[in-house]
Amino acid sequence: MHVAGRDCDRERRRYSTAVPRGTSSASDVRREIARLRDAIDHHNYRYYVLDAPEVSDAEYDRLLRRLQELEAAYPELRSATSPTQRVGAPPAEKFRTVRHTLPMLSLGNAMSEEEFRAFDERVRRALKADEPIEYVAEPKLDGLGIELVYEHGELTVASTRGDGTNGEDVTANIKTIRSVPLRLRHDRHAPPIPKRLEVRGEVIFPKLAFEQLNVERARRGEPPFANPRNAAAGSVRQLDSRITASRPLDMLCYAPGANEGTDFETHWNFLQTLRAWGLKTNALNSRCHGSDAVVRYFQRIAEQRADLPYDADGVVAKVNRVALQRQLGEVSRSPRWAIAYKFKAQQGRTRVKNIVPSVGRTGTITPIAELEPIPVGGVTISSASLHNMDEIERKDVRIGDTVVIERAGDVIPYVVGVVTSERTGHERTFHMPERCPVCGSKVLREAGAVAYRCIGMSCPAQLREAVRHFASKHALNIDGLGDKLVAQLIDTGLVKNVADLYDLTKDQLVDLERMADKSAQNILAAIAGSKRTTLPRLLNGLGIPQVGEHMAEVLAEHLGSLEALQHAGEEDLLAVHEVGPETAREIRAFFALEQNRAVIQRLLEAGVHPVVERRRRAGKLAGKTFVLTGALSTPRDEVARTIVAAGGRVASSVSKRTDYVVVGEAAGSKLEKARALGVPTLTEAELQRLLHG
Repeated sequence: MHVAGRDCDRERRRYSTAVPRGTSSASDVRREIARLRDAIDHHNYRYYVLDAPEVSDAEYDRLLRRLQELEAAYPELRSATSPTQRVGAPPAEKFRTVRHTLPMLSLGNAMSEEEFRAFDERVRRALKADEPIEYVAEPKLDGLGIELVYEHGELTVASTRGDGTNGEDVTANIKTIRSVPLRLRHDRHAPPIPKRLEVRGEVIFPKLAFEQLNVERARRGEPPFANPRNAAAGSVRQLDSRITASRPLDMLCYAPGANEGTDFETHWNFLQTLRAWGLKTNALNSRCHGSDAVVRYFQRIAEQRADLPYDADGVVAKVNRVALQRQLGEVSRSPRWAIAYKFKAQQGRTRVKNIVPSVGRTGTITPIAELEPIPVGGVTISSASLHNMDEIERKDVRIGDTVVIERAGDVIPYVVGVVTSERTGHERTFHMPERCPVCGSKVLREAGAVAYRCIGMSCPAQLREAVRHFASKHALNIDGLGDKLVAQLIDTGLVKNVADLYDLTKDQLVDLERMADKSAQNILAAIAGSKRTTLPRLLNGLGIPQVGEHMAEVLAEHLGSLEALQHAGEEDLLAVHEVGPETAREIRAFFALEQNRAVIQRLLEAGVHPVVERRRRAGKLAGKTFVLTGALSTPRDEVARTIVAAGGRVASSVSKRTDYVVVGEAAGSKLEKARALGVPTLTEAELQRLLHG
């Protein structure tokens, strides 16, 4: 720490660095420990949050050493929120799953000024606003999203964003970040600290420190991190918090989760209150009156981008007034009241050395461009996905072409286009192979689809990924079934599909390389234990296209059993909230394949019995399914939340399973279908009577 240029005499006196000695009673020790903790928390806040330290490094270290001495002498007085407890937890075996109270939504993107202004027009139109909307504009940080949970002012849980619904518990690691307070500050100018406060933010790895880290890793013969975001994610997801503590991570907070006891009229007021409570926010945040002000802010941050101490890939604009945010609501998994206004992607030119087909977990064959390595935005790019044959033909990409490479969102490289003026006549056209490059099975392209697929169920490329996914943490969670073992099981022919895992014997396993008797027993025990699973985990593990962890939970909650899902028609699937036409088609196609049904039957016969942990639904609408149609006086998302809060479900289309259709103005095909199926309809007023009657 370094001494600030401007003294704060009153606070200096309050948090004096004088360390009294010779304590003579337990009450004296308690008072001194409390005083030391308050002083260290205060100096952490001044240094890491306000960037205005008051004491030298030596003075700060003296306080910390004294506190360590007292807590060592009186271990019964230690506290989980003491500054001395930021590091020291033993290495974890794995991360616990944490379910977010409110989903951590993603943001829609505006890739140009025109797209941002179109967003602003949509907002003003939805709010029927003639005057400019006030926004809060913030640099869009390129780090790892984290949620902090404070109960009675003390940090209890920190978790990653994960899939938006479930994240990983990384509390021990986040506690090592000095800008994250273990206890919130009681500030007389701020609202009282709520009983429960959830705060979202971004863990970042400063650019200068990132460069130094990669130099050190290279010196030790370790592979460098690709970019600061990967370094931040890799540091937070260490099972040993001591490694995380050795990395100079920072965290800036920018969004609320759920909280009890405090309401904010504006997002700006929320950010200012966070700072008063001791949480760090971005000093570059700004209120902007109207879209013109946001565009000017965007241009200013874009000019400063190279000089920022952290990676940023755009600006986030949020409607400031919380009441207006609620009125706008959300669409899909993104809020209607906020948008990520992205910087222009960084580009470079290079040559396509070759185009090779790559077989994915579902059998889809993706053409990959192998490139002459080129640095783009601080990262060396040597390959880029060409997505599919339609994309190759549209852009006319050939082997030997000079192409423009861009990093989408400064992360994913892709081919923008071909520099045809540099063609020599020696370029070669790529053709999708008729046979799978891995297993030799026939490659098919379904009518109307863009993807080519290998139809070989035993294709090693598919199988390896399929088994790894099936055994992964968020699927069947088979501990010990790592990449090398999976490769051996497939290469030796012991596993030709995921059901074969349950036929493995100890004798078969001990014959494998580096597989001792005890290891084989542990693997078989883990496989046997995976039979006791849940329906969402099994559905996720099967690798059904379009069905990830969240969609698996939605399907399980709505349909209730594997058998019901297997026999569900497209209409039944479309009646499930969040299931769209493409997802419904993929699910039906998956269960229509005889070989897939055969694998599932073998899993069931092996004793895999998925259960549905259905959330108890209480309320006046418990067990009822609703569909909303037409223009309602209240935003649909708000009406949907009200129905769900009362125990009901909300589906996106009408089917025989629909109990009621809530009809607004100018209702269309859904109303007609309800009448055709004889499904009862409700006005908004009738819905309210159903809720409150």
